[in-house]
Amino acid sequence: MSWTNIWVHVVFATKYRHRFLNDEIRLTIFLHMKENANLKGIHIDVINGYHDHAHCLISMGREQSLSKIVQQIKGESSCWINQNKLTRKKFVWQDDYWAASVSQRHVDRVRHYILNQEAHHSAKTFKEEINAFAMKNNWPQVN
Repeated sequence: MSWTNIWVHVVFATKYRHRFLNDEIRLTIFLHMKENANLKGIHIDVINGYHDHAHCLISMGREQSLSKIVQQIKGESSCWINQNKLTRKKFVWQDDYWAASVSQRHVDRVRHYILNQEAHHSAKTFKEEINAFAMKNNWPQVN
């Protein structure tokens, strides 16, 4: 039997960073995303975010690809949000996403970071957050 231990921190934003994920619906959406992913064999350990983005800590299976996982999570959730009319305007996730591997010894730290998004964003914007993420991973800054 093959075994894997592949943790990935994934971040994706709403299209044009519209603040669709207000306090009234955000947790409902994230709970649905986690439950639906589980039905598809995708293990989202934790998911949280703020008004215009989501963070997921994902444990990847041995036959899964990151692009397929993210496509399934984002695609199904935007469809579900629109079918259930949770937003006034059509909900769309941005095409892009950011992802970085997480070592086993940092899983708890990343989990804590994701679970505390509301407090984190009381002091830092999403743009500041994603640019820090980009700098840490040697990626270009976001405008």
